[in-house]
Amino acid sequence: MLDGSAETGIPPLRRHSESVSVVLAAHLERLIATGEIRPGTKLPSERELAASMSVSRSSLREAMHELESKHLISRVQGRGTVVLPPTAGVLELLALSAGETEGDHAAELRSIIEPSVAGLAATRATPANLLQLRNVLEQSHENLLQAESLRLDVEFHLLLARAAQNPLLTALLMMAGEWTNEVRQHSHATKEGRRMSVRGHRAICDAVQAHDGLAARQAMEDHLREVRHLISKATHS
Repeated sequence: MLDGSAETGIPPLRRHSESVSVVLAAHLERLIATGEIRPGTKLPSERELAASMSVSRSSLREAMHELESKHLISRVQGRGTVVLPPTAGVLELLALSAGETEGDHAAELRSIIEPSVAGLAATRATPANLLQLRNVLEQSHENLLQAESLRLDVEFHLLLARAAQNPLLTALLMMAGEWTNEVRQHSHATKEGRRMSVRGHRAICDAVQAHDGLAARQAMEDHLREVRHLISKATHS
């Protein structure tokens, strides 16, 4: 049983058929990626965290090893485990998103970056990354409210970028996402749009899970083309 605890500040895990270490790594990485666990946060001790989630310390160690290998946390004997901040280069890129840019230019940036991100994710995604993507898909459907559908859309693309294991690409994608966030709302305003979004994400996820880089690139190109068409139709109707 994977409970989590209010005492640790870590939300509970969901049950899955994957190994406990994979579920733990996926859960903690998603919390870090979405900012629910912020940079600089000191995690509870291994003993406390394992006990609060009713998992073995060996499973927790495996999960922590993956997070450490992805440079998400730092573990120092006697000082504990701390969530690492983004690198200086990533922060400099993210600072650029505070400025304004043309929506068409931002959309074009996405169309260049995201197929490459999907292709890299197909070759680099760990089982934990794949589980994160599937979890988002399980929550996504056409009957969601517009805001929730958009939130899951943003989270899917963020987690996909992190699966590519290149923080600079992740930062570029986040910038483009910020610049296109307002117009992307149009693609989630109708059931048709939400259904299309889920269909596109599922095709991308299937290709990434198959570790087929070419198929992942193509699925992302197809998805972004559909999104652009839908937004154009919504904004010119």
